[in-house]
Amino acid sequence: MTPWLSIIGLGEDGLVDLTPGARALVEGAEVLVGGERHFELIGPTSVECLAWESPLSKTVERLAGLEGRRVCVLATGDPMSYGIGVTLIHRFGRDAVVVLPGLSAFSLACARLGWAMAETTQLTLHGRPLDLLHAHLMPGQKLLLLSEDATTPAEVARRLTDAGFGPSDIHVLCHMGGPRERCLSGTAAAGIEENVDNLNTIAVELVAEPGAKVLARTPGLPDGAFRHDGQMTKREVRAVTLAALSPMPGQLLWDVGAGCGSVSIEWMRAADRAAAIAIEHHDGRRAMMAENAAVLGTPNLRIVAGSAPDALQELDAPDAIFIGGGVTAVGVAEMCWDALASGGRMVANAVTLESEKVLMLLHETRGGELVRLAVSRAKPVGGLTGWRPMMPVTQWRAIKP
Repeated sequence: MTPWLSIIGLGEDGLVDLTPGARALVEGAEVLVGGERHFELIGPTSVECLAWESPLSKTVERLAGLEGRRVCVLATGDPMSYGIGVTLIHRFGRDAVVVLPGLSAFSLACARLGWAMAETTQLTLHGRPLDLLHAHLMPGQKLLLLSEDATTPAEVARRLTDAGFGPSDIHVLCHMGGPRERCLSGTAAAGIEENVDNLNTIAVELVAEPGAKVLARTPGLPDGAFRHDGQMTKREVRAVTLAALSPMPGQLLWDVGAGCGSVSIEWMRAADRAAAIAIEHHDGRRAMMAENAAVLGTPNLRIVAGSAPDALQELDAPDAIFIGGGVTAVGVAEMCWDALASGGRMVANAVTLESEKVLMLLHETRGGELVRLAVSRAKPVGGLTGWRPMMPVTQWRAIKP
């Protein structure tokens, strides 16, 4: 198949810095696609220009009707780095598209600051919730953030300060690679005094103030990190549960009877691009779950109202399943097991005799392991200290053959 769709990454100098091949694709196009900023960068043209619409999917579908013509999409920097390239290749196929990237904002920022890119965490806040930032707030980390607009740096600085990272150095790099390039620096607590351009990239060196509440991405967050009504998988059991579920990059968890969402949120925090669907029938707990997801940096947690097994219909196929509530409902465990592909992991916890019977039957019919978890915490006893046992938890875990 001969590619009919080209994607060219532009810098701030427009056509000037393009390779001869990239420039030939732009100048030989029958249709140019991009934003107003891109059209300004290349200057006047007699070629048909198609501006991106909102939502973006409208223009993507319009492109489908242009197949067979020479179509050139103008992008910023590297189209494969949080850019349009991935979307168009997914829609039209790899053989239909040729991509000639420019320098990404991340590459340019590292070059300006002298940072090793491999030692940074790269995120986009363009068109995405700023709550994503919260999962990456750990001392010593270097963050590179693509902004939505001129307001993003101030909001990032505010959130860092509220989280106890006010001493962090923050650099706002505007219009990198062109004549309007400038870098504004300060601390999160002090903010950036000058006006910021809409096109900017934020670089942060995270420094925590004394006493800051720092939450690692290792499973087993303190119970107090979550808003809950007492119906939650407690810290020690949660850590064991997540170890059995084995979060992996890009994989999907079903959290059945999710409560306040502690397991699904920690699943998403534990591995890059991990996703979760949390099923919960209780309105109040779903509200707490959404709040917890935002505060802990997993705003993309998908929350489904309802109870298993009905609420499990037509969900995306999972890589792992946790049943924390409703294990005694008829058919739930079997339906979950059937939904798993070979190699999928399933974990179910029980605290009642009735639910424990279900786990014993699963162990007999499906194999796996049965484990009894008993945890005691030191608590005041009069003027002294003694052990207060938590309710023991029976856990069944298995990997589907």
